[in-house]
Amino acid sequence: MLRRIGALALVVPDYDAAIAFYVGKLGFTLLADEDQGGGRRWVLVAPPGGGETALLLARAEGPEQTAAVGNQAGGRVFLFLHSDDFEADHAAMLAAGVIFEEAPRHEPYGTVAVWRDPFGNRWDLLQPA
Repeated sequence: MLRRIGALALVVPDYDAAIAFYVGKLGFTLLADEDQGGGRRWVLVAPPGGGETALLLARAEGPEQTAAVGNQAGGRVFLFLHSDDFEADHAAMLAAGVIFEEAPRHEPYGTVAVWRDPFGNRWDLLQPA
């Protein structure tokens, strides 16, 4: 039996703003952008070479979902972007305007730095040891 996580839903305020950031600035691949009717879209993005797991960019609907934008993990780091070349990815992200909360640090598990997307979601850029 094969089980895998195919996608994680990331609640965002606007589809196009999220695509502009993840695809336009970070270089993620737009895997799908399909009209679902009623103003809903099925938008999947993934980092290049990211394997089988994607982010489903889900536009917030209603006050409860809107309040969750950027805080889906209660303020904790929520997502982990693995890199095989931390220095190059860190430099490229800085050049694209990504804001890091800290300088890169070396931990027993790898090189890491916390950053936020424009919607407030906290991420680790991580090159595993």
